[in-house]
Amino acid sequence: MKYFIIAGEASGDLHASHLMRELKKEDSGADFCFFGGELMASEGGTLLKHYREMAFMGVFPVLFNLGKIKHNFQIAEQKLIEFNPDVLILVDYPGFNLRMAKYAKLKGIKVYYYISPKIWAWKTKRVHKVKKFVDEMFTIFPFETEFYSKYNYPVRFVGNPTIDELSVRPNQKETFNEFVLRNNLSGKPIIAVLAGSRRQEITRILPVLAEVSLRFPEYLFVIGGAPSQTQSLYTEVLGTIGIPVVFGQTYELLQQSKAALVASGTATLETAYIGIPQVVCYRIEAGRFGNLVKELIVKIPWFSLVNLIANREIVKELFQQYCTPDTVGSELDRILTDSAYRESMLKGYDEVLSALGGPGCAARAAKLIVELLTKK
Repeated sequence: MKYFIIAGEASGDLHASHLMRELKKEDSGADFCFFGGELMASEGGTLLKHYREMAFMGVFPVLFNLGKIKHNFQIAEQKLIEFNPDVLILVDYPGFNLRMAKYAKLKGIKVYYYISPKIWAWKTKRVHKVKKFVDEMFTIFPFETEFYSKYNYPVRFVGNPTIDELSVRPNQKETFNEFVLRNNLSGKPIIAVLAGSRRQEITRILPVLAEVSLRFPEYLFVIGGAPSQTQSLYTEVLGTIGIPVVFGQTYELLQQSKAALVASGTATLETAYIGIPQVVCYRIEAGRFGNLVKELIVKIPWFSLVNLIANREIVKELFQQYCTPDTVGSELDRILTDSAYRESMLKGYDEVLSALGGPGCAARAAKLIVELLTKK
């Protein structure tokens, strides 16, 4: 069968490549045409547009690139008709993909969505477009089933791709001494610092976490460098505070840490899987006004995936004006010194991971996709 796939970001390229690999196992005649990246290209098929030419985030980047965005739509629409696939598979990236879903539906092409856009958090009205233009939705969080059921839209929960990636992560048996020697670090116990992946996140959050590091001289704080950033950014933000940065070793860093300071996002789930107590920290622009923005736009009670999945507070979330050196430092100290509190958090992690199920997300999705397409 023929599969047209659209992934507009690096994470989408990764998850879509795993799905393609599993689709080939289920369908020996699988033929792919796609928007994505190198990982998808490594699975075969025709790469039409790289996600680097599509990833415009924020109001001004979108406005400045309206011509490119329109051109990308035109290419996608033209190639979709030329390729005439059995199904269009969309991976997250809602602004672009929901428009493509509408176009495909009008042309009589089946539309499947793998990894729901986060419309349960913001822009909830998009759920009506999903209902109208998406034939099947394959979700990766259990709470998404309840969200969509409120709108009488059944979805198929297939597990979480992060669990797949973590289960086969490298250096799982590496010792603490091996890690510190390989990275030329001191022998102090480590606190991992995961300050986000985007420049704006890092510049807002890292100064707070760097000041916290000065209050724990008996520990070595180590930053997990974002793959999209360079050492120069961290040097610029840290100033005179010396915190080492390791790139491409986030999982290894977490594994050797006593605790972690984590910006909200997938990193909170990764930290839970590896079993490291964490403080979740997040700041946006606009000071206290940011809280009003959160209340008006964000439709969920928690902003860390760990708490969202459990639907209760397992990890402390420190947002906006509550994310200060004092509050973060106090919570970190509690994690490090209160063994009962620490154990309670780790038990909560078990609850979260149980809800997500084991590895095999892409395989389950691929099997369902092929079954649904071949069903008479």
